[in-house]
Amino acid sequence: MFAPSIRRFAPLSLTLVALGLAGCETTSRGVAQRIAVVEEDTQGTSKVNIASLSSVIERNPNDPSAYNTRGAAYARVGNYSSAIADFTKAVQIDPNYAPAYTNRALALRQTNRNDQALADFTRAIQADPNYGPAYIGRGNLLRVQNQYQEALNDLSVAIRLLPESAEALHARGLLYQRQGQHAQAILDFDATIDRNPFVGAPYAARGQSLVATGEFDKAIEDFNAALNVNAQDADSWAWRGVAFERKGDRQQAVESYQRALAIDNANATARQGQSRLQGGGGVAGLFR
Repeated sequence: MFAPSIRRFAPLSLTLVALGLAGCETTSRGVAQRIAVVEEDTQGTSKVNIASLSSVIERNPNDPSAYNTRGAAYARVGNYSSAIADFTKAVQIDPNYAPAYTNRALALRQTNRNDQALADFTRAIQADPNYGPAYIGRGNLLRVQNQYQEALNDLSVAIRLLPESAEALHARGLLYQRQGQHAQAILDFDATIDRNPFVGAPYAARGQSLVATGEFDKAIEDFNAALNVNAQDADSWAWRGVAFERKGDRQQAVESYQRALAIDNANATARQGQSRLQGGGGVAGLFR
């Protein structure tokens, strides 16, 4: 997600920068990480905005915020090369413009240039040590690179700077979850949901940790809540199946796995679950 002055990326956004809650990070092996996923522009509004923002730039060619805002619009329609070019222009005009470094880092992550993204998050923090979104972005990246202590340091700073940030709390919850610290993860997901109860990812993430702690009924409630937001979330269907399987409800588990596979036939959690129910085997391997 990108910022400032843009509509939200799914599922959560900050006032100034949009950062990844998109897709919770599963605790199962083999499932792709989905971090800082850009919201699809299904109404075509970004294309309209790009035209108007280009006019703003023509009138204000030395305004870094204008390039930053247009870059965010480009990112929302998946045009990352143009987005990166605009963010680059913004920091050329103002080398201390932390939002543009952060947004460029997020765009670089979308194009799998994580080393460059890490450098840009660090540049944003150097430019403005109190710019919380950069710490969230860098913390998320460090987490998926298994640099857990460094990630925790960044996310703790982000929460101190932005104590009401659902993004920061969600990111720290994912970090605890990745390390198998599910009780702490659940507390952070609780706080995330308190701050924004209308998005699916924190429910899905909390549901996974509730499965890990054996609270299957609560987990199923959370997956249902996530699916109420997005009924096409294959991961939530799959993990709903895991919860029912662990609870001993084979029929509901099979139905959930089938729903997941109907959406994403390659979903690893659902495929493994279906295989277990067909041929036996345990579910302990799902958790780290």
